[in-house]
Amino acid sequence: MTTAGTEPPASAASVHRSGAEISVENITKRFGAVQALSGVTLAFPPGQVTALMGENGAGKSTLLKILTGDHQPTEGSIVWEGRPLTLSSPHEARKAGIRIIPQEPEIIPHVSVAENVYAGSLPRKAGRRLDRAELRRRITTDLARLGFEKVIHPDQLGSELTPAQRQLVEILRALTGDAKVIAFDEPTSSLSENEAEALFALIDRLRAQGIAVIYVSHRMKEIFRLADRIAVLRDGAVAGVLDAGQTDEGEVVRMMVGRDLSSLFVRQDVARDEVVLRLEDVTTDDVSGVNLHIRAGEVVALAGLMGAGRSELALALAGDKPIRSGRILMNGRPLRLRSPRDAIRASIGLAPEERKAQALFLHRSIRDNTSLVSLERLRRWRFVQSRQEKEVAQQFSDRLRVRTPSIEHEVRKLSGGNQQKVVLARWLLRKPKVLILDEPTRGIDIGAKAEIYRIIADLAGEGVALLVISSELPEVLGLADRIAVMQNGHITGELTRAEATEEAILALAMADDLAPVASDRPHTDSADGDAR
Repeated sequence: MTTAGTEPPASAASVHRSGAEISVENITKRFGAVQALSGVTLAFPPGQVTALMGENGAGKSTLLKILTGDHQPTEGSIVWEGRPLTLSSPHEARKAGIRIIPQEPEIIPHVSVAENVYAGSLPRKAGRRLDRAELRRRITTDLARLGFEKVIHPDQLGSELTPAQRQLVEILRALTGDAKVIAFDEPTSSLSENEAEALFALIDRLRAQGIAVIYVSHRMKEIFRLADRIAVLRDGAVAGVLDAGQTDEGEVVRMMVGRDLSSLFVRQDVARDEVVLRLEDVTTDDVSGVNLHIRAGEVVALAGLMGAGRSELALALAGDKPIRSGRILMNGRPLRLRSPRDAIRASIGLAPEERKAQALFLHRSIRDNTSLVSLERLRRWRFVQSRQEKEVAQQFSDRLRVRTPSIEHEVRKLSGGNQQKVVLARWLLRKPKVLILDEPTRGIDIGAKAEIYRIIADLAGEGVALLVISSELPEVLGLADRIAVMQNGHITGELTRAEATEEAILALAMADDLAPVASDRPHTDSADGDAR
């Protein structure tokens, strides 16, 4: 291998013309006293998908930002074909054919999809006017080439796009021009199952074209569906590189966190006889005839495929969607839920699926977000007692091990796992009788998942009735005392912990012709004596 002293550095233009391997060698990055990366050496071969895995804080984002010119390494170099490559800015990285598709899309709200995709390289006529005919030709061609023509329209405004469509615009933007290396950072966090499959098919085509793909995700199923190689970072260093076809989920987890996957779940039998929440033939605009009960200290999982109605049921129980018919009983007494305020007063809490959009004020502090639903308890006369507010926010931040310099830190600056802990801290302060957790570990790393599982077990031990919605079957099986499966707005079946397997859950989730279950599994509840 040549060095900078013997050959001139590679230029962005020369990389642009080649399919050669790009690598990083002995990359170290320090931010003041904090060392984010330490001696990282990794290759990203053309025509292969390299999965980049590690807990939050392991250094994945820092490494991607070095590859895309956002950060400069403190030591080490990016190497192309044996020669150091200097990327002084994102513009230089783009000239070199290096693209990143960020987890948080950057969309211009007042212009069309087509203008968003080609921002910075819009076709112009003489006189510098926008050439709309050429713009239409380009976007139509690219949408068809990438298989997105049925899910997004070129004339839609940025402000009209769904989270999934915003993600697709970022993907389109990255794939314009002659890309050599493409990094995907949690690309499916906002995508439906069908949209995710379209993305996976696209990545397969990119690999076949000789493009080096870097794929960052916490979802093991996706990693083993796509990856040729799995590179694991731990504490800013390379813990190892695995052949995806010769390893398994257990080995990857052990490399990431130093323990087995099975040890992440805390299983204990703490469910009591008292039925806290009962649903009787509950019907909304999205679900029909739902019968369900949850006991104190019980973890009931709600499983099913995307679109089954699970999140819609959760929103109805939180007072955010109207209930058209049926009854909800809390401790045996009928409950009317006309608004989120009614649910909060009834001691029902919800940590929704989209925590950033639905649960958090991202530009407000941890303290503000934690105290949000308990302000009346912290008031004296008309004023919030700031000292008491700080004390309880600090107490629950410490209890849930929120990693932050201060409770005055903005929530948007926290990792996904720590943001989720802030949502949970909010409800722990409120002391709910029922807590609904919708995809509680989506987009967070293995270590943070283990801490969320511990919190769930602790809440069950305190007698909280928990309804957990999850699309990850190992999580459902690891957490639940009982599993109710939904499909097309109905509950199609219920499984005990002993009966539950992935195959049994999927059979109920995909049972198109099954009639809805009319009632809960037959039993007699000692709390109210009703036969179910």
